[in-house]
Amino acid sequence: MRFSIRYQLLLPLLALMLGLVGASTWSAWSSGQRARRQIETQIDDIAKTVTTPPSFPLTTSILHLMKGLSGAEFLLCDENRIPIRDKSELVSTLSEAPNELPAPAHPEQHFDKPVQIGKILYVGRGVALQHADRPGSILYILYPESRWREAVWEALRPALALGIVGSLVSVVLSVVLTQMLSRRIQEMERRTRLIAEGDFSPLPLPSLNDELRDLGQSVNEMAQRLAQFQDTIRQTERLRLLGQVSGGLAHQLRNGVAGARLAVQLHTQECPSPPVPLPGREGRGTDESLTVALRQLSLVEMHLKKFLDLGKALDLQQQPCRLEEIISDTAQLLGPQCRHAHIDLRVAPPAESSVPLSGDAAQLGHLFLNVLSNAIEAAGPDGWVEVRWGAANRVAFVEVRDSGPGPGPEVAARLFEPFVTGKREGVGLGLAVARQVAEAHGGSIRWTRETGCTCFRIELPCTAGT
Repeated sequence: MRFSIRYQLLLPLLALMLGLVGASTWSAWSSGQRARRQIETQIDDIAKTVTTPPSFPLTTSILHLMKGLSGAEFLLCDENRIPIRDKSELVSTLSEAPNELPAPAHPEQHFDKPVQIGKILYVGRGVALQHADRPGSILYILYPESRWREAVWEALRPALALGIVGSLVSVVLSVVLTQMLSRRIQEMERRTRLIAEGDFSPLPLPSLNDELRDLGQSVNEMAQRLAQFQDTIRQTERLRLLGQVSGGLAHQLRNGVAGARLAVQLHTQECPSPPVPLPGREGRGTDESLTVALRQLSLVEMHLKKFLDLGKALDLQQQPCRLEEIISDTAQLLGPQCRHAHIDLRVAPPAESSVPLSGDAAQLGHLFLNVLSNAIEAAGPDGWVEVRWGAANRVAFVEVRDSGPGPGPEVAARLFEPFVTGKREGVGLGLAVARQVAEAHGGSIRWTRETGCTCFRIELPCTAGT
């Protein structure tokens, strides 16, 4: 059976409220009983005073003095409970005599029920007197029931008021607090349901720093991690599908490219360049054109290879190599593309004669090819690309700057992830492969946006400190 958390919070508060009501009621009842006992004690004290020797004459004036001191009414009767008169005047503080009075009781016993005299009800008791002047007389000590009830109510009112106000405040606070907590919990339940449906947007955190805020932060962290896991799964699935589709296609294309390259090489061997330049081709030998064609075929083959290597553990062939040679070969490979697009490719060698590395020269060439190709595409026609390199503290670095506008804000934070690209025809694999190769060599790659240009910096461990 479902037991809502609202009722889990509300029921204990209601139980507390009922306890408060019960305590207030008991306190009010106790206060009323205490007020009643005080009045009865006051009457008993008066009775004790008038019955304790030495006795004094009870005249009308004496009774009025006693009324002024105690607030009670007095009536003197004979042994037959008939009011005594002194010169036709009642010996009493009352203006009229009652029709019937109860017999005197034990000093500790009071009237069983109120006595009506005129239109007023009285409570009290009768006391048998043994005065010498009036033996057997009875003195009735009367207290107006309205004043008795008023005294009792005055004693009851503070406790009852406190109980009622406390109960109302408890009810209001209980309802308000449970509603607030219930709404916050329902909102969190709604957000977690959306997370289960695939919406990983963060939950707005309340300003009140309490356990529910901590729970909201934990839910947001969980949503963030789930979003990362989902992205990882999607990328893994894409890579798996890409591997299945492109595996066979890349092999077929590489076979075609290898055949074309072999045909060009055979043509070069069988048909060497003529010793006399052909008309219109002065200064441009056939060997140079064929060499450029071979390099472009190699470039196509390297682009196909990155489809096969993406997502796989790189099998590095560690061997000594020179950083400047790898960069020079890559620049020569991309030279025709730059000249065709009117892009100024600037290669600025360092002051050091050589920067030795230990790594896979082919994979490093693939790394620089991807970064330079990305920079050339970003620079666009009539742009420029600058390459600088060097070494310091046993770390070799290569900086590639281009005049392009830089990555857009939607891809800037995930630029090195697979399938992330800001180009319309881009696939988003080049920089991902570059990071894979750099990290496989114990290095790193990062990018920054400087004044008017974008800079990619690659760092690799070198074999000799400079």
